[in-house]
Amino acid sequence: MMNRKSALELLASKITDEIVVATYSSATDWLGIIDRPLNYFFSGAMGLASSHGLGLALARPERRVIVLDGDGSLLMNLGTLVTIGQVAPRNLTHMVFQNGTYEANGGHPIPNTRVDFEAHARAACIAKTFTASSLEQFADRLDMILHADELVFGCVKIEQGVLGPRSYKDMYKADRRAALRAALGP
Repeated sequence: MMNRKSALELLASKITDEIVVATYSSATDWLGIIDRPLNYFFSGAMGLASSHGLGLALARPERRVIVLDGDGSLLMNLGTLVTIGQVAPRNLTHMVFQNGTYEANGGHPIPNTRVDFEAHARAACIAKTFTASSLEQFADRLDMILHADELVFGCVKIEQGVLGPRSYKDMYKADRRAALRAALGP
């Protein structure tokens, strides 16, 4: 298993003009690593990162959309994989960071910590999938994550992050939303 921040720092070092959709723990870590107009954050929508990412991928087919999801969040809307698999936007990468907990809500364990999210994605007809359990494996998949010309789903096995209060207030400022709109253009 790897540290989420280390994986996100590696991803951030390769990011160019991709839209990054992040939620809860992944969002606070991502914002702390790379604050940029093409970050898309939202509040009070646990489980909907993949749905928001799908909408952005369909609306902006010229840009890669990368979803940074949590395992607890994905479980809240697991059916989204079936819709994503059916639509299969070529510009979408959906990654679930699996640590076996609802980390943002105190680290309570998810109902089944042995769940195989990659198998769920394959069963939903997502052809290009991977699981990375080490930073080296994650690094080996960065080119696919960023440049594949097809839908990609990845399960990134991580250790539990720091528990405790996280501040989301800076994510939802009006000027951050305005910067995203400007970066997306007409």
